[in-house]
Amino acid sequence: MRYVKPLSLFQDLVRGNALERGRLLGLDVGDKYVGVAVSDIHNKIASPLSVLLRKKSTLDMMADDFQSLISELSLEGFIVGYPFDRQRRSPDAVQVNLFIDDLSATRKLEGLKYTYWDEGFTSKNVELLLRPLNLHPVTSKTIVDKFAAVGILQGYLDYVNRKQKSVTAQDFGKQTQVLTEHLKL
Repeated sequence: MRYVKPLSLFQDLVRGNALERGRLLGLDVGDKYVGVAVSDIHNKIASPLSVLLRKKSTLDMMADDFQSLISELSLEGFIVGYPFDRQRRSPDAVQVNLFIDDLSATRKLEGLKYTYWDEGFTSKNVELLLRPLNLHPVTSKTIVDKFAAVGILQGYLDYVNRKQKSVTAQDFGKQTQVLTEHLKL
């Protein structure tokens, strides 16, 4: 696995063949579970996919699951939720780093790109939405993990698509200016 900057991951996707463009997987890494979300083929919308049990003893199986998803869904990279806290290094950040290190150590996901994205309050937001439904705690936890991954991935997709749109608009403006100047000659 190889870390890349958030915009670089998306720019690599955009540079590829539009018909064969890969998708992204969002991960919400917790102590016991990893919530998983997937982007649509246009990398505009995130959808919940599953929740994986996170144990040291099941890491090889999890890497195998990721390998299957990579081929089934044409995945190009992971967007990993990260608790950015400028004040201190949080225990959650340590958990995310350990997870990535352990997953990389399996050597089953060589060449796969990943980046970190702020997971700020994604789980809390979903918990607040679910509270009035009075769901069983296990059901609620599964939904929270899946939809926290959706929140992480959707936040990333919204940001990079906005950035891409502004770059495209700037390029269009420059091309129009060049064309206008050329026509004046």
